[in-house]
Amino acid sequence: MQKNPYKNVIAVTNRSLCQRPFAEQIERVCSLHPKAVILREKDLPEEEYSRLAEQILEICKRYQVPCILHTYVNVAEKLHHPYIHLPIFLLEKYEGKLGGFRQIGSSVHSVEDALKAESLGADYLTAGHIYTTDCKKGLPPRGLEFLENVCKAVKIPVYAIGGIHPGTGQLNEIMEHGSAGGCIMSDMMKI
Repeated sequence: MQKNPYKNVIAVTNRSLCQRPFAEQIERVCSLHPKAVILREKDLPEEEYSRLAEQILEICKRYQVPCILHTYVNVAEKLHHPYIHLPIFLLEKYEGKLGGFRQIGSSVHSVEDALKAESLGADYLTAGHIYTTDCKKGLPPRGLEFLENVCKAVKIPVYAIGGIHPGTGQLNEIMEHGSAGGCIMSDMMKI
């Protein structure tokens, strides 16, 4: 049996990058069986995000791929969904109010952020951006040393994000530096 090359990949959504209908793209992503999908459509008003989340949760469920909602704690609570991912400032805002979630992730950009997120109850982190990426045009990547420092500073899993492309050896490289895997947006939205 062949190993799943996406088993350590968290797909991060961005519907503006899709070249086909968004739901169809999520079907394609889920058919690859990544570790999870983060529904990161934070530009949407909460009500629209809620409608989209219902649709995407159904697709993910069909493929048995965990879906992690992003930013909208109220939507996740309303849908009785146990997985949420929050930027560090929202993790701080909701401190002590996230007991109903089975898994909480947070985005970090420094060792200090990582330590703070862990102390606030995060179960995993995304750290980046590690490589050069069009999503952060003009910003230099933080690099592998940064990633390794974050991974060593905390006891929870850290997933690298930013400029990671499947089939390039980058997934192996980030995991050699302590990461549990990688988050991929652009390539997963165009696959």
